[in-house]
Amino acid sequence: MKILLSWLNEYGDFGDPTDAAAVERVAAALTSLGLEVESIDRVGDTVDGVVTARILRLESHPDAAKVQRVYVDAGDGTELHVWCGADNISVDDIVPLATLGTAMPNGMTIERRGILGIDSEGMLCSAQELGLGEDHSGIRLLPSGTPLGVPYGEALNIQPDVLIDANVTRNRPDCWGYVGIARDLAAKLGVEFRPPTPTLHVTGAPRSAPVELLDPARCPRFTSTVISGVEVKPSADWMASRLTAAGMRPINNVVDVSNYVMLELNQPNHAYDLDTLGGGGFRVRRAADGEHLVTLDGEDRTFGTDDLLICDANDTPIGLGGVMGGLDSEISDSTTTVALEMAWFDLSPIGKTVTRTGLRSEASQRFERGVDPHGMPTAIARFVELLGETCPGLTVHDGAIDERDDEHLPPAERYTEVRIANVNRILGTSLTADDLPAILDPIGYTVSGTGDTRTVVLPTWRLDSTAEIDVIEEIARHYGYDRLGASVPKSIEPGGLTARQQRRRLVRSVLLGLGVSEAMPNPFLAPDTLAKAGLPSEAISITNPLVTEESVLRTSLRPGLLRAIAYNESHRRTGARFFEIGHVYPPSDGELPAEYEALTVVLAGEAAPAALQVWRELTATLGGGARIDQSKVPPGLHATRSATLQAGKQPLGAVGEVAPDVLAAFDVTERVAILEIDLDQFLAREPKPVQWKATSRQPSSDLDLAFKLPDSIAAEKLDKAIRQGAGKLLVDLDLFDNFRGVSVGADARSLAFRLRLQAPDRSLTDADIADVRRGVEAAAIKLGAELRS
Repeated sequence: MKILLSWLNEYGDFGDPTDAAAVERVAAALTSLGLEVESIDRVGDTVDGVVTARILRLESHPDAAKVQRVYVDAGDGTELHVWCGADNISVDDIVPLATLGTAMPNGMTIERRGILGIDSEGMLCSAQELGLGEDHSGIRLLPSGTPLGVPYGEALNIQPDVLIDANVTRNRPDCWGYVGIARDLAAKLGVEFRPPTPTLHVTGAPRSAPVELLDPARCPRFTSTVISGVEVKPSADWMASRLTAAGMRPINNVVDVSNYVMLELNQPNHAYDLDTLGGGGFRVRRAADGEHLVTLDGEDRTFGTDDLLICDANDTPIGLGGVMGGLDSEISDSTTTVALEMAWFDLSPIGKTVTRTGLRSEASQRFERGVDPHGMPTAIARFVELLGETCPGLTVHDGAIDERDDEHLPPAERYTEVRIANVNRILGTSLTADDLPAILDPIGYTVSGTGDTRTVVLPTWRLDSTAEIDVIEEIARHYGYDRLGASVPKSIEPGGLTARQQRRRLVRSVLLGLGVSEAMPNPFLAPDTLAKAGLPSEAISITNPLVTEESVLRTSLRPGLLRAIAYNESHRRTGARFFEIGHVYPPSDGELPAEYEALTVVLAGEAAPAALQVWRELTATLGGGARIDQSKVPPGLHATRSATLQAGKQPLGAVGEVAPDVLAAFDVTERVAILEIDLDQFLAREPKPVQWKATSRQPSSDLDLAFKLPDSIAAEKLDKAIRQGAGKLLVDLDLFDNFRGVSVGADARSLAFRLRLQAPDRSLTDADIADVRRGVEAAAIKLGAELRS
């Protein structure tokens, strides 16, 4: 936001622009209020040597078609001759004359320069050459009656000024207008705030421009005021210079007043020529899909049903609501009556339209941050007051339209309760409730009530303020952040990993210690890859996939790891061992997928016991465990060499081998052991407390036992029975042989286990081993197994 200090002084005595200390005080106050000053530039400096002169006569030269001879008087009665290429000048016009020796801002020095042997004794200047604007199409004409021979700056009353560029953040919508900045600055510096207080005089006969709101949720308030007696002409010099300093090009008095009111009161508005307004009224509606409008910037734009159009009463689009008017809605030199439109639009849709169309304007920047929904009467009166300076016959007609939907319009009265205890707790201050009115009342947050809890009115121009914490922020800004002091918050815990993060890292350490390498396959899959892995093909489709062939999210880590094994095998590297920790996205009946973090380990060239051993190492290190249920085999795994890891009612994962048909589909010839775990569930489980166990220094003994076990009984149950029967002397159990044959019989197999026995305090005797053998045999027989001799 570019702030001209002389303009700001209209609303309070903030300091002389020529006083460096005053300028610095204003800049420091703005920064302390959160409006960080990015630059301070001096403006209004004039060019020495440029004086006013009258055109005495004009002559054409037969050999100089592009220039003419101009004879001027600079007030001393001496006739000077100047060559000039502009065609907008006439006899008796008062113009700025750069005399010989003048150093122009562009670096050029005015010297005698001849054309066709005739010297030019100076140069007539355009507005651009004098730094008065961007217009360089002709000579800058000065008001008639301007004294001759005086510096042009004195004739135009140009004064040295300061332009402050302040960064206005999104949470300060009121500061997109001069009055909002002045209000805050006056409160901060303790000066009197003088906002404009115009009075609207309605003297014309009833005449209106009707309004029809077809989408009151998007535009809950739309006003139109008919004003006649308009004379379209250039604006006053003071207004044109202020708009130029603010970065706006002066156009004519109607458009310039519209822009001035927007910059002053933060109220965008638009004046339509009522005589060319179709049907003499307005309709506000959503655009039809593909509807076109040529906007003021000359671009033919296409809109959709999410965009809001302002149309005339004949339903012809004449503007994009809250963003920009249509090209055909411009004021022309023949305009005599205008329909002044001011409206309030819902914030969020304006931002979406701007983002979608790439069309950002001064109006849209204000509407998408929030203008005052109840400030239109003041803005209308101010528009009429300013336009009346150049249109003395201006008439405001009775019958102004104020179409509104109070259900969607922010209320004019909003309140919140502020507790002084909360203020002091959050800010670290020691204020009392009686201190609040002096801080808040000057910026429009009127405080009322008694006691330690006060009622605070939230001003209509601060839609960003909705709760107590917003008021506390205003207290902090005006009390002064520098007065709050700086303190480093004390933390009970200096930071670190959560218990889950520590356990997750431990999982990775265990796997790396077992010689398993971490892999990171692509999380996107082709739709048929899941079926190849023996998994259900139902998955979440990606609307805009990076690669067309990989258009679904993975529901398992298995496909990616199998592709990694296949790739290694195709490059003659067998026996690859990989693990991956990553998110999977199985479909669910809810609105979102049942996303969770999973762990999968694949061991090429290994059988199911290798995967089971990895599982046991993880459970031994992290605590917990799960029941191995061979009656439930997950899809895609070997039917007789795999099992589900069951933790209570919920499956925790699976262990075993990948099914041969799945391996064939991925062109893998090795056996592949696999372990799959729902890592979120595994890490969330409360681990058993780790208990220290002494390492025995006594010798151990091995006992090999083979059991005939029916196929209907899972090997895991026999494993459990052996452990229970062996008692405390068992330190390790290993299934080392699985045999089927005639000697065992049909529907049964022989399982051979090696039991390692060890006592903590003595060497084992034959009797100890015999006792273990009897206990194991009894437990196996109870299960339905038979000890083989």
